[in-house]
Amino acid sequence: MTGMKIKNSIKALRTRHRDNKVVRRRGRIYIINKVNKRFKARQG
Repeated sequence: MTGMKIKNSIKALRTRHRDNKVVRRRGRIYIINKVNKRFKARQG
């Protein structure tokens, strides 16, 4: 996935856009956004 950022603090990314969702998959935390696709991030 392009545009994926790896961040230490997931809280700052979640508040950047109102449609950001926090998703946990395989022990990793992801930020996804259905409305604005460029907001993606991963932690862990």
